[in-house]
Amino acid sequence: MSDFLKEKASKRPAVVLGAGTMGSRIALMLATRGGTVRLFDRQEATAKKALAYVEKTLPDVVASVQGGKSGHVTTAATLEEALEDSWLVIEALPEKWDLKTDIFGQLDQLAPADTILATNSSSFPSSQIISKVKKKNRVLNTHFMMPPDKRAVELMSCGETDPSLIEDLARYFKEVGLSPYIARKESLGFIENRIWAAIKREALCVAAEGVSDPETIDRLYCETQGTAAGPFRMMDQVGLDIVLQIEEHYAKAFPHLPEAPRTLLRKMIAEDRLGVKSGRGFYDYSDKAQ
Repeated sequence: MSDFLKEKASKRPAVVLGAGTMGSRIALMLATRGGTVRLFDRQEATAKKALAYVEKTLPDVVASVQGGKSGHVTTAATLEEALEDSWLVIEALPEKWDLKTDIFGQLDQLAPADTILATNSSSFPSSQIISKVKKKNRVLNTHFMMPPDKRAVELMSCGETDPSLIEDLARYFKEVGLSPYIARKESLGFIENRIWAAIKREALCVAAEGVSDPETIDRLYCETQGTAAGPFRMMDQVGLDIVLQIEEHYAKAFPHLPEAPRTLLRKMIAEDRLGVKSGRGFYDYSDKAQ
């Protein structure tokens, strides 16, 4: 990490916008080297819940980071207060294009001129949400998995990001106990999600074509890949409506993709088989099935 960025990170706060599950976990990791982290969420109860989670979890995570030191995590009442003197802002808001586009326009105007602006979006390359940003060389994707359990984070340029900024931020993430991976070019789905989407899609094809059934596919996948859950069980956990949204997003970008997975998912959703959250998906989660 350059001396310039190291000095900024030690003296100025990092900010996380959105205090939901991912936002709170990102804030947790940024607080493992003694710095200051501000959480902002328009729902005060959500921000308080996130702060309680960080305070409870931080000591154990700090102990797992080499040279770890508990930082200071606070909440901000307004966006302006959150952004004051910030060096890094990570947006972790819902996956809505208009929401992200608007917030990045605000960040470009309200944050200090040298603040790094990052999005944790899993669906949108940052190039798609910066139409209202003038200083595009400071914007990038930082796609976190699910820290502190999964500490991988993917960094991807918006197409105009200063390359040295990406390298510096990757080094910073290593210092706070994360495992950074840099995408060499813009890619819908980044690296890991794009590969996982292909696995889900092909599993759905195998089932839709009648080659095998979901339970058999899952058992074979778990035995050969050494995982605890197969693709159908994991899709049930995510929610089949969300899986369909993601698959339709890919289909718009890659028209050659097979239709069978989306047809099967639409049939399941029409039958209210959304997965765990509706009690039934590819598996039955009702009390009767337990």
